[in-house]
Amino acid sequence: MQSNIVSPPPFLSKAHDPYAAWRVPAFRRYFIGNAVLFAGWQMQKVAVGWEIYERTGSALYLGYAGLAQFFPQVLWALVAGHVTDTFNRKRVFMCALAFNALASLGLALNSVRGGSVYWIYGCLFATGTARAFFIPARAAFLPRIIPLQIFSNAVSWNSTGFEIASMTGPAIGGLLIGFFRSATLVYTITAAGALTFVVLLSTILYKHQPQDRPPLTVRALSAGFRFIWKQKVVLSAVMLDMFGVLLGGATAMMPIYAKDILQVGPRGLGWLMAAPSIGACSMALLQAHRGPLQKAGRTLLFAVAGFGTVTIVFGISRHFWLSMAMLCLLGSCDNISVVVRSTLVQVLTPDEMRGRVSALNGLFIGTSNELGAFESGLVAGLFGATFSVVSGGIGTILVVAAIAWLFPQLRRYGRLDETAQ
Repeated sequence: MQSNIVSPPPFLSKAHDPYAAWRVPAFRRYFIGNAVLFAGWQMQKVAVGWEIYERTGSALYLGYAGLAQFFPQVLWALVAGHVTDTFNRKRVFMCALAFNALASLGLALNSVRGGSVYWIYGCLFATGTARAFFIPARAAFLPRIIPLQIFSNAVSWNSTGFEIASMTGPAIGGLLIGFFRSATLVYTITAAGALTFVVLLSTILYKHQPQDRPPLTVRALSAGFRFIWKQKVVLSAVMLDMFGVLLGGATAMMPIYAKDILQVGPRGLGWLMAAPSIGACSMALLQAHRGPLQKAGRTLLFAVAGFGTVTIVFGISRHFWLSMAMLCLLGSCDNISVVVRSTLVQVLTPDEMRGRVSALNGLFIGTSNELGAFESGLVAGLFGATFSVVSGGIGTILVVAAIAWLFPQLRRYGRLDETAQ
């Protein structure tokens, strides 16, 4: 495997430095741009849902919004990974962000003119296309500006920024829409956030390593699949997270729990929705300060098993504060899984393959999110919300047991930074 082109900075030593990533100037700019971008995306998500429902009054039309963004990400995933590994990643990254900004400006223009709702779907399709290229470019770009020895620290801090954006973005978006009675300003701010990231990226020194440019063939596109299949630690980590998300869909059932089971109403629903992010943010800060995990493979297995366990307890809970506690723990377990999986995938993947592998990783996780919500709703419709959540938690634990048995390589995997030494 090619070594990371970034040399370890002089502040790296055996003693863990919880702020190691922050001492890299390029990471500071990257973090700010990333946090601003994700906050904007969360604001735009609220705005799109509000505007579509305000115009149509149809839950089905709301579903189309998710489909309009999801379909292009599936359509372009393999091509985007190939492009990321073939061309200058920084340029691919910046072009994806610029295209995303144009899509948001299109939403703003349509909003201020009161245009067709179908134009919204067109802009969302463009947004999904931009994100299809953004996901692998972003994932493959970070290891080129951060030494792999402190990569897990950078992932933990990035996760903190994402969770803060997830908590504050929707609230800010809702306040702006409520004050101005329009989504136009929110779309404009989202575009400005993407362009801010472009400007910050332009200041980061990045040395592109020219790669051979193989033709766009089925073999070239499927190289990521072949690598993941051969690298059993990466395969097992991706499968574990994918099936955990697919089966443990407690969040999709929160409206039912808030209204019919816990009977806490819209305000309680807001707290329930925020609880996983609170737990995830707390765990991300803890992971940044405690240093690389000594037994990363076992920790990942226990984290996903814990995810399934707290899902079961949440499913049978009839007390609001117990449910809140379980959702906070759910977010904490999920954050451990995200940090470990993201670090393993990047550390164990050769630099020339990172775009294609990251594209597939993003596709698998994104697909499992969408299918997980559908699966939870389908089972809940047939057998009830409690059965849906509890059975999903049990299924998650069974998946952990199966993967732990089938992939001893994952069980034995040690320090997250051991491959980067």
